[in-house]
Amino acid sequence: MEKHIEERACQLAVYIIENQATVRAAAQKFGISKSTVHKDMTDRLSHLKPELYLQVRQVLDRNKAERHIRGGIATKKKYEAK
Repeated sequence: MEKHIEERACQLAVYIIENQATVRAAAQKFGISKSTVHKDMTDRLSHLKPELYLQVRQVLDRNKAERHIRGGIATKKKYEAK
């Protein structure tokens, strides 16, 4: 694997853990696609740094469990603004 990809995966992981960020937020911050962030976090990071991967996995699992709540709040705001 190329060195810059390894570095990017580690930087993404640290950003997600420190900010409790979603995949979408991390992708926007780093200027890459959501699918790239997801691939870096699930496939590449698990081979590079398993301990970091486990921490990221916890954040991503929590975000996944809460996404329906965030979606409901966004929809509520959308219709309240009209």
